[in-house]
Amino acid sequence: MRLVIVSNRLPVTVNEHNGKLVFQESAGGLVSGINSYLESLKKSPEKKWDYLWIGWPGLAVEQGGKARGIFAKIRSILSFFVRKLKIGKKEDRLRSQILYQYKSYPVFLSKTDIDEFYYGFCNNTIWPLFLYFPVYATYDEGQWNHYKRVNTIFCDAVLKVIKPGDVVWIHDYQLMLLPKLLRERKPDLAIGFFLHIPFPAFEVFRLMPKVWRRELLQGVLGSDLIGFHTHEYTQYFLQCVLRILGFEHSLGEMIAGGRRIKADTFPMGIDFDKFHDAVSSDRVESEKQKLRVIFKDNRVIFSVDRLDYTKGILNSLKGYARFLESNPVWHNRVVFVLVVIPSRTGVERYQQIKKEIDELVGNINGRFGNMSWMPLVYQYRAIYFEYLVALYSISDVALITPLRDGMNLVAKEYIASRLGEDGVLILSEMAGASKELGEAIIINPNDIAEISGSLLQALEMPKDEMRRRNEAMQKRLQRCNVIKWADEFLGSLVSIKEEQGKLCSRLLSRSSKTALFEAYGKANDRLLLLDYDGTLVPFKDYPQEAVPPAHLMKILQDLSSNTKNDMVIISGRDKRTLRDWFSTFPLGLAAEYGAWIKEREEDWKMLKSLTNNWKPHLYPILELYVDRLPGSFIEEKEYALVWHYRKADPEMASLRQKELVEELLQLTAGIDVQVVRGSKVVEIRSAGINKGNAALHWISKRAYDFILAVGDDWTDEEMFTVLPEGSFSFRVGITPSHARFSVQDHTEVQSLLAELARCEDRA
Repeated sequence: MRLVIVSNRLPVTVNEHNGKLVFQESAGGLVSGINSYLESLKKSPEKKWDYLWIGWPGLAVEQGGKARGIFAKIRSILSFFVRKLKIGKKEDRLRSQILYQYKSYPVFLSKTDIDEFYYGFCNNTIWPLFLYFPVYATYDEGQWNHYKRVNTIFCDAVLKVIKPGDVVWIHDYQLMLLPKLLRERKPDLAIGFFLHIPFPAFEVFRLMPKVWRRELLQGVLGSDLIGFHTHEYTQYFLQCVLRILGFEHSLGEMIAGGRRIKADTFPMGIDFDKFHDAVSSDRVESEKQKLRVIFKDNRVIFSVDRLDYTKGILNSLKGYARFLESNPVWHNRVVFVLVVIPSRTGVERYQQIKKEIDELVGNINGRFGNMSWMPLVYQYRAIYFEYLVALYSISDVALITPLRDGMNLVAKEYIASRLGEDGVLILSEMAGASKELGEAIIINPNDIAEISGSLLQALEMPKDEMRRRNEAMQKRLQRCNVIKWADEFLGSLVSIKEEQGKLCSRLLSRSSKTALFEAYGKANDRLLLLDYDGTLVPFKDYPQEAVPPAHLMKILQDLSSNTKNDMVIISGRDKRTLRDWFSTFPLGLAAEYGAWIKEREEDWKMLKSLTNNWKPHLYPILELYVDRLPGSFIEEKEYALVWHYRKADPEMASLRQKELVEELLQLTAGIDVQVVRGSKVVEIRSAGINKGNAALHWISKRAYDFILAVGDDWTDEEMFTVLPEGSFSFRVGITPSHARFSVQDHTEVQSLLAELARCEDRA
């Protein structure tokens, strides 16, 4: 198999210098982690994966400019095609070189695309909103359109190189629309999506315009497996899917677009051995010696992160200033090494943060420092790997204080670099890593006093306690490394595809359909058992709105008028509704799941004696829950009560439904009734009444040589289980069932019945 990784950036960045192309490794935890995994694939004889990486190489392609006047336009057009020809050749050469050297396929974007897509929608809308800075979010429709355009460009690039059997793994918030775009073009493609930043709670996500938020969720749901760093992010995503799209889940699995999809938690690890082993290397040891000379006998506090308002850098500095203010005994004994990696240097908000950091650094050094001691060493630059590991290794304390972070691998890298198992990690509770690194000192980064106190606690912590904490974290990080993370994600993706394959194998194939029509054509005594809501018609917000359309009535008329057919509609509907809709047809009816039976040309009758004296006792309970859940209502049938909640808030409805069912089960323990959960309903009905018994009533009447049964929920399973061997049974929806076959939706049922109605053997 081949793994196709798709991310905004390639693992290699291309720059143009003096007319020559310069290649360098891209920065970031995603690239570092995936590269480590790909290296493991090369070394492992058990893993037979090949791979290809698709992304933007960091180089903008040119665009034609505007011209005025007819001659200027002609010149512009000619020069544009010449330029395109040259650019095209340049792109082809670059594509071939990257593909050959780095097993990567570049996606070329224009400067406008980069500005509007990445610096625009990604960083002005998704980033601040998902990182809980909604006040910084902007909602520009032009940038949204560029976001959609670039996702389409990526889709076209993937489709150019995809092969049968490939597994596509899409990464991060820049490409949230891509899974659905690929699914529409390649329905059977194995697609995984992983979000490396937090997914926000519904109250934050809903700030995005309605159309955008729906399309982003639908885009991600084009995947087969959706991964998040923490359980919290997974639950927030599922909550938004429920409240915005209405898809319920069971243990993270849901049915959407006729497919079973799973959302799950996969905390990303690091290449533990890479950092742990590097500490002993000659180059890192050399860097450590230089740093020890600089810092002398001072205890070292260390922090590194890229310039961003989400990283809490100002809070770290304020906490350190409070620590120096409150603990003068530590003056001349400690130094804080702050490394800030430049990021989005052209963005005004980031320039302002840089200015505030510079001022605060100067203030701390000016206020607390002296001729022989500088309490804060500040570096604003990118640093190379050996220098970073050396800083990790010599630092007594790592201060990691993001205000919000998807994972934060720096915290894990610091722990991995502690050979002597000493050193203390202070970690923000807002970082995803805090869920795994519970032995660290966990702080709220907005509490400056807590940061100050944690620094004192860390510096005074006994070495035995340091080792106890770090040993536990190191063992965990060594087990749960980046290779295990990727293996578990891809293993789950393969499993969900296998499960989908088993379910899809029950879809009505061409050969099965041919067999169905042949059996129907040869038969002389046929029984057609049909559910109504969700099977013949779609569900509606209110039951009375689901009136059978004219084209369906024509199909039912044709089938029921065939003298070889006994057609029966078995429904949870009351007998009055079924009579009003279908009384003119020569067919059978079963109302309230079979409590009432009406055979062709006969009156209604009951299969067993029933009582409804329980209704006055339970009706007030349903009324209470109607009051507790706005949008819900009660439907009263002769021998049943139904609580509908399709129009209610889906999240609150899920909670109230569980509460109601639990209460009803307790109240009905000694009563001859059953509590049934259906599609957005809770029904109380007399015990012993079900579609299986109703179906047996007709099946036992004669030896039918053809039986067809169609239904859409678990109440129809009772009907499927009593059918004789060889019957043709269909479950609407892709879900486990006792039915022989599955169909996608009610439209496919209507189409199938219409084809049967057109058979020439009608009387």
